[in-house]
Parts: sequence; C-alpha cells; structure tokens
Amino acid sequence: MAQLLARCGRTVLVAEARAELRCLREKVLRGELRCADLQAEVVARGVESRLALRALPRLRPVFNLTGTVLHTNFGRALLPDAAVQAVIRAMRTPVSLEFDLDSGGRGDRDSIVEALLCELTGAQAATVVNNNAAAVLLMVNSLANRREVVMSRGELVEIGGAFRMPDVMRSAGAKLIEVGTTNRTHPSDYTTALGPRTALLMKVHTSNFAISGFTASVGVDTLAEVGAGKGIPVAVDLGSGSLMDLRQWGLPKEPTVRETVAAGADLVAFSGDKLLGGPQAGIIVGRADLIQRLKRNPLKRALRVGKLTLAALESVLDLYRSPELLRDRLTTLRLLTRPLEEIQAQTLRLLPPFSAAMGDSFEAAATPLTSQIGSGALPVEALPSHGLCVRSIGRRGNLRKLESRLRALPRPVIARCADKALWLDMRCMEADQEEEFLQQLSVLGR
Repeated sequence: MAQLLARCGRTVLVAEARAELRCLREKVLRGELRCADLQAEVVARGVESRLALRALPRLRPVFNLTGTVLHTNFGRALLPDAAVQAVIRAMRTPVSLEFDLDSGGRGDRDSIVEALLCELTGAQAATVVNNNAAAVLLMVNSLANRREVVMSRGELVEIGGAFRMPDVMRSAGAKLIEVGTTNRTHPSDYTTALGPRTALLMKVHTSNFAISGFTASVGVDTLAEVGAGKGIPVAVDLGSGSLMDLRQWGLPKEPTVRETVAAGADLVAFSGDKLLGGPQAGIIVGRADLIQRLKRNPLKRALRVGKLTLAALESVLDLYRSPELLRDRLTTLRLLTRPLEEIQAQTLRLLPPFSAAMGDSFEAAATPLTSQIGSGALPVEALPSHGLCVRSIGRRGNLRKLESRLRALPRPVIARCADKALWLDMRCMEADQEEEFLQQLSVLGR
C-alpha cells in the first residue's frame, strides 16, 4: 500500500480501505466470502480499484457520435484553440478584468468585449450575462417589472429543461399579454393590445421548432414601427445568435444579429455557445440607454460572467474580424461544414478495427447518415453525414449492452440507439481523435 499512500495521501487511502473492508464484511453476512478474498494482495488491488474509480472526474471528455453537433448535454460549442489559450492565460495570471489600464481606476468587465460586439453587430452598446435565459430575464425585469409585455402566441416557446417563456415573464415580474394565434399573428394584434401599462414588445425567434402551412408572423421591422409609434422598446430573443450569413459556407440561412439590429430591434439577446461557437454566455446588444438600464439592475451582478468566459468570448469574437479565415479557425463552423467525402473516408478507415473489436455477435456497416446542428438551431435542417450502423446477429448480440460498454470506455463513446440498431455518426470526430478512439477499442473487446 506504500505506493498508494505516496500517490493519494493517507486520508483518501484510509477511507477507501475502510470501504473495501465493509464490502468484505457484507460478503461474510451473505455467505459469499472466499479465503482468496482475504489475501493481502487481493485486498490491496480492491483498494487500488476504488481509488482509481474515485479519481475519475465527473466532467469527462466523450466522443460525441450522436450526429448532433451543438449537443446541450455535451456542452454545446467546442472552443477553438485561440480561445482555449486565452482561458489558460486568464487562469494562470492576474488580468485586467475590472481595471481600467488607461485611467488606473475601476473598470467595467463588459468593456472587454463590448467594442467587438458593437463592431460585429452594428449595435450601440452591449452587455454579457451567464446564458441567454438570463439575458431574457434581465431584459424583461429591467424594462417591464410590474408592467406588461406583449408577445405573439406563436412564439411562446419552451426550451430545454421545461424552461418556458411565460414562466420567464412571471419570474421577471412582468405580465404577459398574448396576441394573435399559434399560427398567425398580425401587426394589428400588437397595436390593439397596447395600453398604458405596456412596457415592452417581445419577439422570440422560434429556432427550436417550425410551423408551416397557413401561417403569418410580424417581422422585426414592422414590430419596431409599432413600438416606435408609442415609444415602446422592442426586444428580440434571437436564440442561436448567428453573427454571419451561414449560406456562404453552404449552410441554411439563419437571421443574423446585425440584420436584427438594422431592422430596428432596440435590444437583441442571443447565446454565446451555439452558432457563435464560443463559451456559454447570454449576450445582449442594442440601444446604449437601454443597456445602461440593464447594467444598473441588481440582477446584472447576480448574472454576470467571470474572467474565463470573457477571455474565451473575446478570443472567439476576434476571429469574426477575419471572416475569410473563420471556417478553418472556428471549431463549430469547421464541424458543421466538414466535407462529406472526408467523413465517409474516415468511416471506412474505422470500420475494420471497430468490427473486429465488437466480436462475432454484431455486424457493422458504413452507411450514409443525417446530422443536425442542435441546441435549437435550424431544427428542420439536416446535414448529410456518414457513419457506422451496428446491428446484432440473431439473438447473440445485445445492442443495449454494447451501448453501455461504449459508454464505459476510458473516453466514453456516445452513440444513438434507434430502429434496432446503434448509429455512430462520424461528423464530430476529427482526424486527430482517431488514434485515441482506436487505442481503446481493445478495451471494448474484453
């Protein structure tokens, strides 16, 4: 046990040794203890296994082979190398988080990214909180507390975790006034609903679902005209928050923040970790006077972000200043635009070793697949992809057990079970990850 003591320290070692002894006593009570279980070497190995299990972090890297690029359960956007290095610097050294280097006095942490955000969106000012839900909460509470917010019934969305827009309004202290119908809302619906207690017109980009057929909605420009006529600000929850027109890279069109600001929105809120490709954050851009009202709200301090988020966000935003280089530098965009032939070639390389590791109870085949962007961005749009389809041979193979074995690997492999098959979409496995994936296949076959 001496090596374990030196590596882990006495406190942890004693705790796991006691746990191992309790396990042995339970075997005694069940009548299952063998003499061999009491050998010193066996007990020591048991303690060592416990220590190894204890040392595993709860936040572990995984292989995302689900086909969803921006997967909320896996942390959404992957940070580019430049952002990772910026975070490391911010962790290792003191930084000018709230220190104005020009005046030598206290600074505003939003200033780290505000100029960049204004440059990229055309807005007058900007502020950042910890996610987009917090951004919406802050906007509504700051501008419409104890007053009314008018919003279309067709935009009363629910996002992950049963987070519903009516609940946000209630939590923010505002009264929600619903107008229009689920499928059709007109400008007159808004104007009719305006009253002396109306404080905000709210529009939510329905990025996580789509209604088709007999539909009508009010654009930001028209809604801005309605609000301007009565002196009522218009806030837009843009959700996925694209800063560039994605069509230039062959992806579907998504409204950009700049377009929304130019259309007349007074405030625009969006996520940092979706199509923008940065860290988790809620970004609000818009009129300078309204941003100042948000900053004066005590909630702003409760919802503010730390130096690591700002370091990553500044670095990612800086990449957008060179749009012609963005695809190569921004990880999210690179994954979304991976050439199909590259994914197919990778699948064919991995097929033989993967098939060998599974044994003769399963059969795998390379097959065309369909990926999705994920996290509520462009929900009906599909990305052609390629991957492996695994099926059991007769009754010999149990796909659920295979899925469990994949999740139990040193770096868990997360696939998708559907239609009596296990699907491994290779879109999110880049070339430099292949070696690690192949090395642990030997563990899969045990």
